[in-house]
Amino acid sequence: MSQRSTTAAETVPPAPRTPAHDAGIPLTPAGRQTAPARMPLGLVGRFTLASFATWLALLTPVVVTLALRVQEIDPANKERNLGLILGVGAFLATVANPLIGRLSDRTMSRYGRRRPWMIGGALGGFVGLAIIATVPSIPAIMIGWAIAQLAFNALLAALTATIPDQFSVAHRGRVSGLFGLTIQGSLMLGAFVASAFVGRPALQFLIPAAIAILAVGLFCFRLPDRQLTRRPAPFSVREFFGSFWVNPKKHPNFGWAWMTRFLALFGTAIPQAYLVYFLPDRLGTSPHQVAGQAATLIMISSVCTVAIAGPGGWLSDRMGRRKPFVIGAAVLIGIGLFLIATAPTFAALVVAEVVFGLGNGLFLAVDLALITQVLPDPDTVGKDLGVINIANALPQSLAPAIAPAVLLMGGYTLLFTIAAVSLILAAILVTRIKGVR
Repeated sequence: MSQRSTTAAETVPPAPRTPAHDAGIPLTPAGRQTAPARMPLGLVGRFTLASFATWLALLTPVVVTLALRVQEIDPANKERNLGLILGVGAFLATVANPLIGRLSDRTMSRYGRRRPWMIGGALGGFVGLAIIATVPSIPAIMIGWAIAQLAFNALLAALTATIPDQFSVAHRGRVSGLFGLTIQGSLMLGAFVASAFVGRPALQFLIPAAIAILAVGLFCFRLPDRQLTRRPAPFSVREFFGSFWVNPKKHPNFGWAWMTRFLALFGTAIPQAYLVYFLPDRLGTSPHQVAGQAATLIMISSVCTVAIAGPGGWLSDRMGRRKPFVIGAAVLIGIGLFLIATAPTFAALVVAEVVFGLGNGLFLAVDLALITQVLPDPDTVGKDLGVINIANALPQSLAPAIAPAVLLMGGYTLLFTIAAVSLILAAILVTRIKGVR
């Protein structure tokens, strides 16, 4: 492992130790293990369940229930209100994720570095969603969503950091694939919850939140989380601002990986946020059919994603290749978005969602594994993955911010075309990453 400074915190893993330590596998400065360790199946299973439940609680509102709740309260201004709420929440998520990642790297607790943030995030997220579900006003929804975004992104910052903490490079394609499966699996169940409890916002929001508390609690209970044994240097103003930055000149591979993820997720944020409004405005779907049709499309896309994510991650590990999979995935998503932009019927939209789902599954399966191989420092993985997660959260803010103006200029055709172009640019940028095949 790379030489640490005298002010850096030292860590020692309690029993049971991480897979790399169990196998006596040395780490390079980039955190790459020189030989594979045995796959810790129990840990993988609990991680998968916690990931699924976290995404269920966070993405169900983003894709369906938040838009329905806003429409229920103020249908005349639904687009503007939804854009504002999503934008504020995404901005807070952009700040919270890297900051909590840095703080979790530095956390001195008898319960480890990651565990306290995951438990606190699950509980805080429940509170935020409860406000949305029970207080029928736009300002209350904005406050509740802000709390939920802060809390769930604290949870995700710590949860994502457990991938390089706990799993060897040889297994990260499969773990990343499972992580991608949980995102799409959560969308499938979330769509079902939304359609099953139409008009009952308490159940639409609180069932996913309660599942998250249970699953995250189970993962944390058995997690071999490392503890700090020496107090880190004081958290200075420079450290605070450093939480949001990794120098791309010093770490160009990290910079290109960040841009790739940002462009890809910017493109995919648009259909996620505006599908509920796209259906009636483009296809003339009646209001009482919107939730059902949206659920059908999400289900189709998610099934395709689930079908390819697992095999894609396994094949990436098997071949020892990441970049060809990410490039192919971005191109597929771009094609799917072009098809959505020009879809004249619901049947055409189904075909577009199939292509989109296949590309999305492949991207989610492999891109995170690629990112873990270009992290600058194994001692700051929480912070560095938090910076990566800015690329996850920022598109959720930018897409709703620019969408109203784009819709005025060229409607949904222009909006989805812009999304498609961003995916093609992402595919091009992957080729600039060096040191990863």
